[in-house]
Amino acid sequence: MSNEATTTAVDDRYRDASLPVEERVEILLNQMTLDEKAGLFFQTMISIGPDGELSDGDPAFNLPSNAHYVLERSMNHFNLLGVAPTAGTIARWHNRLQELAASTRLGIPVTISTDPRHAFSENPGAAFLSGPFSQWPEPLGLAATRDADLVQGFGDIARQEYTAVGIRVALHPQVDLATEPRWARALQTFGEDADLSGELGAAYVRGFQGESFGAGSVSTMTKHFPGGGPQKDGEDPHFAYGREQVYPGDNFEYHLKPFEAVFAAGGRQIMPYYGMPVGTEHEEVGFGFNKSVLTGLLRERFGFDGIVCTDWGLVTDSEIMGQPFPARAWGVEDLTPAERIVKILDAGADQFGGEKCTELLIELVEQGVITEERLDVSARRLLREKFELGLFENPYVDAEAADSIVGSAAFRAAGDAAQRASITVLSNERTDAGAPALPFARGAKLYVEGLAPEAAAAYGEVVATPAEADVAILRLQAPFEQRDTMFENFFHAGSLEFPAEVLDHVAEVAAQVPTVVDVFLDRPAILAPIVESAAAVVANWGVSPAALLDVLTGEAAAHGRLPFDVPRSMAAVEASRPDVPFDTADPLFRFGHGLTL
Repeated sequence: MSNEATTTAVDDRYRDASLPVEERVEILLNQMTLDEKAGLFFQTMISIGPDGELSDGDPAFNLPSNAHYVLERSMNHFNLLGVAPTAGTIARWHNRLQELAASTRLGIPVTISTDPRHAFSENPGAAFLSGPFSQWPEPLGLAATRDADLVQGFGDIARQEYTAVGIRVALHPQVDLATEPRWARALQTFGEDADLSGELGAAYVRGFQGESFGAGSVSTMTKHFPGGGPQKDGEDPHFAYGREQVYPGDNFEYHLKPFEAVFAAGGRQIMPYYGMPVGTEHEEVGFGFNKSVLTGLLRERFGFDGIVCTDWGLVTDSEIMGQPFPARAWGVEDLTPAERIVKILDAGADQFGGEKCTELLIELVEQGVITEERLDVSARRLLREKFELGLFENPYVDAEAADSIVGSAAFRAAGDAAQRASITVLSNERTDAGAPALPFARGAKLYVEGLAPEAAAAYGEVVATPAEADVAILRLQAPFEQRDTMFENFFHAGSLEFPAEVLDHVAEVAAQVPTVVDVFLDRPAILAPIVESAAAVVANWGVSPAALLDVLTGEAAAHGRLPFDVPRSMAAVEASRPDVPFDTADPLFRFGHGLTL
């Protein structure tokens, strides 16, 4: 069809829910202009206006107004940026955005996606704080529970909360394997074991998508095919210095296993990783550009016919937080943005994540570089998903009900229980009094750092110095290296060793009083010096003060288990092969370790 809308009336039989989805897709597709088709291919960040109004844009992330996206670029897939104060705020904004979409010629509804937003981390490139949503451990913490039913239950609750505000695509789960201990993205994985990651990833998908895929489902976009994790030196490929993915153990196939489990569970969408494979049979270009991976492996070997959306920002340069941010076009840096679009589509992808350059795709079709028939292959998949999600029948949500559904008491209680279940006790030595340090008696005198005194006061008497205390509780963050920009420092990378001043301080406190050290273990830190000093060491992957103290005082059982090995030294990490699980020599604690209180 031409790029100009015809003067003939719209054939609206695509709105007839009694017709088969495939027929509805064809009726709609056959009357779409090139501009309207091109709009389907771009999914990027979008912002919410104040109090749920439509947004005029977000200069920090170089985002235009909501109206520009929908009316001028014919776009209708968006990734929600940031945290709103209430669920009702999101729901009201969502309905206004759907009203805007309904005002267009064909009224194609908007599909809203999101990065994870149920846990404790805040990284605008990976995950958001929970805000009004129920709060759960990060995926590493879900893995520490070893409970697939719990993970599916989380997915089911998250599905209800997402759909209440209009979010219909989850840009997760992340079933990459954390086989390189330094890797910056381990927190959103299920650890380094392929079997456990596959089992929990499949449960996660079942929870979000429901027993049958339809109007109540959230479509899952599993990432990052064919498996992130084996990054050279553990660096993250958001950045040029982390672009190489290496397989010195010739273990490429191991990283595919969790995806097979997700495919068997009916996972609907896939996101390939930024990284470029080095020294394999595949072309040394980022996976989003890689035809032997997306067509050869994903489409042909695994028979995947769902949506493939690239990771964010493979085509054009941008600016984030005032800093220039080049396209993650690893291995094809010399190609123009238009040439990158051609290579991505030729590789087998359907959608460009983090991009809004619809004009480039339109020009390529008008010039005959890309055929409209090729567009139609992907457009069918993208439209089919909207139809099967029921968006054409009912694109709106009940904004009045959103606040009572999202973050309900029952959902928060389930999240709190999961937090307690994920806490993993790594060491628990006997004190001078002869008893193990944990659990300690409620009502003890407590010296705390990294823990709000008012939270600790519900469990004991908070004192000002270690010398006055019966027990000290120190909460630490696993170490990482500071990098040049604010955005880089959201991705914790580099050495896993704690600074000397931190180790000295722990030792100083521990010399005065039995000391419990709780570590937010977003990467497997070098804990040996802390274990040597402290009476007890505990790992968490997102836990509230109350949930932590319930376990430390024995009011809740401790039965979490490590989702990865904890290495003994940085020398062991540096000598290990990043594609091989459990490859650090003589680990301090092994996968599955955890003491029961």
